[in-house]
Amino acid sequence: MNNSKLRYLKRMLCVGGLVACCAFSGGMGIASADNSSAITIPQKMENGETIEVYYRKGLSPEAVRARGAEFKTETMVLKAGTVRMPGAKPLSCDILFEKDVPVTLRDGTVIYTDIFRPVDNEKHPAIMAWSPYGKEIGGQWLDDVPFRSGVPVDAVSGLQKFEGPDPAYWVQHGYVIINPDSRGAYESQGNLNYWGHENSLDGRDTIEWAAAQPWSNGKVGMSGNSWLTVSQWFIAGEQPPHLAAIAPWEGFVDHFRETANRGGIPNPVFPEKIFDTFASRNLIEDQPRMVVTHTLMDGYWQDKIAKLSNINIPAYVVASYTNPVHTHGTFRGFQKIASKDKWLRVHNTNEWMDYYEPKHVEELRKFFDHYLNDVANDWEKTPRVRISVLDPGHQDVVDRVEKDFPLPQTKYEKLYLNDEGRLSEKNGKAEQQIAYEVTQPANNTFTIKFDKDTELTGYMKLHLNVAAEGSDDMELVALVEKLDKEGNLIPDPMTGQLIQSQGFLRVSQRALDKAQSTDYDPILASTKEELLNPGEIVAVDIPIWPMGMKYHAGESLLLTIVPYAAPDGSMVPPFGTAKVSIPKDGYTYNPSDKVEMKELGGFVKEEFEPSGQILPPASRNKGRHIIYMGGKYKSYLQIPVIPDK
Repeated sequence: MNNSKLRYLKRMLCVGGLVACCAFSGGMGIASADNSSAITIPQKMENGETIEVYYRKGLSPEAVRARGAEFKTETMVLKAGTVRMPGAKPLSCDILFEKDVPVTLRDGTVIYTDIFRPVDNEKHPAIMAWSPYGKEIGGQWLDDVPFRSGVPVDAVSGLQKFEGPDPAYWVQHGYVIINPDSRGAYESQGNLNYWGHENSLDGRDTIEWAAAQPWSNGKVGMSGNSWLTVSQWFIAGEQPPHLAAIAPWEGFVDHFRETANRGGIPNPVFPEKIFDTFASRNLIEDQPRMVVTHTLMDGYWQDKIAKLSNINIPAYVVASYTNPVHTHGTFRGFQKIASKDKWLRVHNTNEWMDYYEPKHVEELRKFFDHYLNDVANDWEKTPRVRISVLDPGHQDVVDRVEKDFPLPQTKYEKLYLNDEGRLSEKNGKAEQQIAYEVTQPANNTFTIKFDKDTELTGYMKLHLNVAAEGSDDMELVALVEKLDKEGNLIPDPMTGQLIQSQGFLRVSQRALDKAQSTDYDPILASTKEELLNPGEIVAVDIPIWPMGMKYHAGESLLLTIVPYAAPDGSMVPPFGTAKVSIPKDGYTYNPSDKVEMKELGGFVKEEFEPSGQILPPASRNKGRHIIYMGGKYKSYLQIPVIPDK
């Protein structure tokens, strides 16, 4: 394993373990802030329902943390060989840079975009990176992350927006890069909003505007990680006529179920930390407050579900097993889009490192060359599905070709819990139970040792029969991990971090959406609460997100069931603190010249402790949890076994 990957793993498992690492912590925040800093604005959802949506002020574009750029509409040529910042990759060709170009949306709102394109009069395809993070550096940047998540400074030019394609590479190969500040971001007019129907229409408007420009060949693609991927699912769902291909590189499709209220448990911590990096002249949609005040699936959250069945254009989808925000949605997006031309690759690193890896950039260009530039390059012969299988303690499998995902050859097997802490292939004949205090969980681990090499790739679920003493609800976390032959957890030898498959459930929201659920992937309806009566025993399914893991003979699977405790947000990187140097005058500079520089970013206490922050609500866990098994109670972990070829 190379040093970059080790560095990535350390960072990824800190951020990626945001929820799981804190599941044992006891939680810090116990209540949301009052509403004094927020206002509500009535908004009509696409289904016709009017919802009072919370908004509040965020950073101003002048805030140190926002790292805002000078607002000035101008055009310049960035010369080959110049650099944007110290250590960055020099430009390999001249680039025509159009800064702060106005784009008028359907309702008259004006947003601003940066455009990077070849210096010629030819027509070119374009790639759009849609987000509110800032089209020039902005409130989030790889330098804020330890070791830049394994992405070397000289791997990119610094012209890219956060999580987006590098204009220096793409312009060299004949593409136009469009980096908008979405509605409300920085100098763009209006209030900053999140994904949903109206935001998606803004993206559609911008794509159609781009396709009508003199430099356009009429074909636009979308690319980028995380927020930029979520935007692809949503905007493509509105079917812009000139959107010709997308490349979603890890991102969710259902904001309520996959991020904000996973398992029905409201968790505003990550949304709040992201909110705190946004800059706007106006108001920002207070989604963290919506998380804790709209705790069931309603019209607001329905509007935050991507219209996957509307997407019928080519898609190159990239996923991983280890992202606590994106994993489920990326796999679901691949499965549910209507595109006949779609590809899936599952990597074993992290989204940023994988996205900027040169061989993956080249492969992405081959995809876009084919669909945006009509290049006959045999892209269609690319295997439709390639997966990784993680193997801590050994060597990961990477880029194994498969027919589909979930793997068609999967055999789902049940491992039954018993009161001796084992997982067995048969349910015990006698009824049994275990119990633990929610403040000091014990008797809550179960193991099975494999007698032969076994691969588990796909979805797991935990089916339990549970009751609560001292509370009318339960909030549960299920963790699946790998043990070595001596029964020890297998950390990376240099980082000490672990890989976990996770599942969450607020038991009062145990009802499933029968139309969407499958036997291997239960989907919660979250349309009502069914509180527990004293002594009531209920059956629940806890969905555990996809994982690909190899167990060698003598190694074990460890299942841990713990009461959920709210995280405190300390695992989120301090976005906006890194100081980024750029030239005081001009945009790029010759690295051999002595140029006066200015710094963007830095720590300002009040910007990192803003008033009105939303904290997690108090846990509903009290008293004791009881798990029933054996006899008429079938409590089991369902696993996806991949037969030997």
